Amino acid sequence: MLLLLGGVRHGLGMLAIQRAYLLSRSAHTLPQGLEYRPIKKVMVANRGEIAIRVFRACTELGIRTVAVYSEQDTGQMHRQKADEAYLIGKGLPPVAAYLHIPDIIKVAKENNVDAIHPGYGFLSERHDFAQACAEAGVRFIGPSPEVVRKMGDKVEARALAIQAGVPVVPGTDSPISSLQEAREFASTYGFPIIFKAAYGGGGRGMRVVREYEELEENYQRAFSEALAAFGNGALFVEKFIEKPRHIEVQILGDKYGNVIHLYERDCSIQRRHQKVVEIAPAAQLHPHLRDRLTSDSVSLAKKVGYENAGTVEFLVDRHGKHYFIEVNSRLQVEHTVTEEITDVDLVHAQLRVCEGRSLSELGLQQDKIRINGSAIQCRVTTEDPARGFQPDTGRLEVFRSAEGMGIRLDSASAFQGAVISPHYDSLLVKVIASGQDLPSAASKMLRALAEFRIRGVKTNIPFLQNVLSNHQFLYSTVDTQFIDENQDLFNLRRTQNRAQKLLHYLGHVMVNGPTTPIPVQAKPSSTDPVIPPVPMGEPPAGFREVLLKEGPAGFARAVRQHRGLLLMDTTFRDAHQSLLATRVRTHDLKKITPYVAHNFSKLFSVENWGGATFDVAMRFLWECPWRRLQELRALLPNVPFQMLLRGANAVGYTNYPDNAVFKFCEVAKENGMDVFRVFDSLNYLPNMLLGMDAAGSAGGVVEAAISYTGDVSDPARRKYTLDYYLQLAQELVKADTHTQCLTDPEASRLLVSALRDRFPEVPIHVHTHDTAGAGVAAMLACAEAGADIVDVAVDSMAGMTSQPSMGAIVACTKGTKYDTEISLEKVFDYSEYWEVTRGLYAPFDCTATMKSGNADVYENEIPGGQYTNLHFQAHSMGLGHKFKEVKKAYAEANKLLGDLIKVTPSSKIVGDLAQFMVQNTLSRAEVEERADELSFPLSVVEFLQGHIGIPHGGFPEPFRSKVELERGKTLHIKALALGDLNKAGQREVFFELNGQLRSVLVKDTLAMKEMHFHPKALKDVRGQVGAPMPGKVVEVKVKQGQRVEKGQPLCVLSAMKMETVVNSPLAGTVAKVYVKADSSLEGDDLILEISE
Repeated sequence: MLLLLGGVRHGLGMLAIQRAYLLSRSAHTLPQGLEYRPIKKVMVANRGEIAIRVFRACTELGIRTVAVYSEQDTGQMHRQKADEAYLIGKGLPPVAAYLHIPDIIKVAKENNVDAIHPGYGFLSERHDFAQACAEAGVRFIGPSPEVVRKMGDKVEARALAIQAGVPVVPGTDSPISSLQEAREFASTYGFPIIFKAAYGGGGRGMRVVREYEELEENYQRAFSEALAAFGNGALFVEKFIEKPRHIEVQILGDKYGNVIHLYERDCSIQRRHQKVVEIAPAAQLHPHLRDRLTSDSVSLAKKVGYENAGTVEFLVDRHGKHYFIEVNSRLQVEHTVTEEITDVDLVHAQLRVCEGRSLSELGLQQDKIRINGSAIQCRVTTEDPARGFQPDTGRLEVFRSAEGMGIRLDSASAFQGAVISPHYDSLLVKVIASGQDLPSAASKMLRALAEFRIRGVKTNIPFLQNVLSNHQFLYSTVDTQFIDENQDLFNLRRTQNRAQKLLHYLGHVMVNGPTTPIPVQAKPSSTDPVIPPVPMGEPPAGFREVLLKEGPAGFARAVRQHRGLLLMDTTFRDAHQSLLATRVRTHDLKKITPYVAHNFSKLFSVENWGGATFDVAMRFLWECPWRRLQELRALLPNVPFQMLLRGANAVGYTNYPDNAVFKFCEVAKENGMDVFRVFDSLNYLPNMLLGMDAAGSAGGVVEAAISYTGDVSDPARRKYTLDYYLQLAQELVKADTHTQCLTDPEASRLLVSALRDRFPEVPIHVHTHDTAGAGVAAMLACAEAGADIVDVAVDSMAGMTSQPSMGAIVACTKGTKYDTEISLEKVFDYSEYWEVTRGLYAPFDCTATMKSGNADVYENEIPGGQYTNLHFQAHSMGLGHKFKEVKKAYAEANKLLGDLIKVTPSSKIVGDLAQFMVQNTLSRAEVEERADELSFPLSVVEFLQGHIGIPHGGFPEPFRSKVELERGKTLHIKALALGDLNKAGQREVFFELNGQLRSVLVKDTLAMKEMHFHPKALKDVRGQVGAPMPGKVVEVKVKQGQRVEKGQPLCVLSAMKMETVVNSPLAGTVAKVYVKADSSLEGDDLILEISE
């Protein structure tokens, strides 16, 4: 005839011209009494991928297509793929719409439909539907109504199998009508037994019972599932065969009594009796067993007069004995693998047979059907294997599928933006891989699964990848217990999902604003910084080479012997902490680091870590501070790194256990840190000595820092005198400091000179903030007085509350004995990069609220680093217009607390008290008078409790006694637009990611405050029971006040036509029930509360 199988693959896919040829020959080829009736229009009474599969076949044959859809499926792809589409089941629940026979028949008749294809599931095995089609004069693409009835009735099908000489599993002769009948069967044959839906398959209504106590619950669940899925809850019971292989045979019959088989499929890899992976042909199946299976299948089909496509299913025990279990009188989900190995288009064949063609006319003769290679089908579902395969619902934010030789995809709802609902099956896409044998097909499948990118819902892809990599799967045989017995299949590889996480974060910021409230409207610059040219090759040697060769002591000697002034660059930490709220990302630091390595090798060090950077990186930037240190070290190998260590506070705000501080310093040194500037905000010696000991033990350079306050040149200031500082320095030198540091020395020449005279061998390092504008002059004075190192920031990040200008110091010392040996031209290029980079952080820039420094710091003694934060906080609290009062209150608060050394965190304590005073309109005298009744900021209370140490001169009294003390890839992202608010309180945020349109749904926190939502179960509250998955409540089994035991069923949820029993996690009394039957729930929605 027209076709020779084994020639062109999928040869049955002929176009309309071939149909015309057949029409011309019909009078000569049909047996007498039967008429060839061509089909012009086909309706698919189904949804999803099977509907589209049939539409494609019809289009290839020149047949017009009609889709039907429920109200919930208005956006589904199958509706768009058809030539015509009509709504059915208006007002009905989602599944019921596709089970509503009158509506389907009405649409078919009104639109001149010739034939209806039932797909699989829904009405595909309902004989009353096939009969309704026949009565309406519409052809049913499948067996006759009577055959559908016989095969759909599992008990009658079993009896027919016995008559045909096909072995069967012991079971009931008819559907059972009560739980008592199930008990009687179990007592006769023993456990385990299995319930099966009498009028449907696919795993619905199927439950295994292994002991008597489980019988009643499983009977009820199986009945309920069967009723929901097939419209009839009838069940039959049979003996359960342990660990069988599940083998099924594809059959195809015509109207003339001809039946052929297209070999078998192995469907043994199942979960909850639902197939997960299907293989054709079955691996390592003995030829004699294959012959028996196919022969019995054909015999049974001929016995009942079967026509069209169907599947005969068997269980094969470990001894090679096979048992008939059922006939699926429809096309199977896994028909694809049979098509791949036989080159037969089963849907084409179904349509042709329905038109009246014989198998021989179609070239389908048994001796011409050959197995060609191997094929695997994986059902990619929206289920989470890590949570017991719970169905997941939501919106597909990203969908990228696989392609390539040997890969076929059958899907419907798999596209970006598709909404996966809980109403239908969780199948997302069928992936079919073909190869010359099972291992080669599995290799193609693994490659294809790895190409998928699905975001927005969980999928079983990681689980499928484990199955396909399993040695038993590839080289042995598997049975239906394969998944249960291979728990390593659940060792799932986590997906990174970096791009989508980033889009969610950016979308959240666009909808709800930054996580830290910003009281200004400044917008980030759209200009990207230009990185100055970096020479090729390794950077020149710097002071780090000295440190690595000679150790900390030798390093200190080299510093002391160095001619000229050494600089420490604070741009990488304190400068942006002071000016940009510490918000600079590692990304922007890394870009300029190679330039620094090649052009600033003469620096003493680069300060890039510790202090607030550690805290902010984790809390606000969502970065790993350790990774920042590692990555910068790799890019800057020649200049020492320096960090700020808050003594016993490490990089935190409270005292830590000694071993934690020691371990922290050890790990910091291992990851690239060199110089540890150790200080205490109160100059509390015990805290400083701990930090020094920890840094020294780690092998780092110990730089003991003395925090300066007051004015040593003012004889009226008697608490912090020159003798105080010299005595403190003496104690630090005794503790083996390698260098000494002074922070914020206004009376610079006097103090530095005294220290140089007292400690001629110890390098002196000076740090200050330029708030008053005298920073450059102070640093030059310190150099003349004997300082070895001063702190600077690159020009565009200097001044105001940051450090003095690097360019100014370099220019002022050029050609003098203090020459820094740094190129001024290189400083300009360095500064230009940071000038543009600073614009990216405009919302955090101190200049948004503060336009200049102020010399009043000489009066209020606000440290430069805190001046910015205090100004920002004042605006955030609505005190921006009262900042002058806050500064005055700062001086008063300092006196109240006993005149403190003011460095983080002590400076913050003074600032908190100052703002508290202004906010509550309190004077110093009023605070002292009412100290026993005021609710002070927590930081003040903890200070007075001694949390950060003991201040010089002790705590202020009687104030303290009055206070109550008992409390790898680059992502190019462009934000496009914000969508309207939806019913779930979300807005869709649109982006362009790497040139492609992406969108994410973000909850609008402000709008959601005015909307009602079901409460969520709190995981840390014992007794709150939440929904384990999205779904609908089928039954609530308890009521308020009822006593329940641990493990007792509380309610039944249904999702994607599968039912799940929610059991009690503990014994107690039901305090409150939050749901009722038919309630729709999201994951973790609160079901009920149990009190113990």
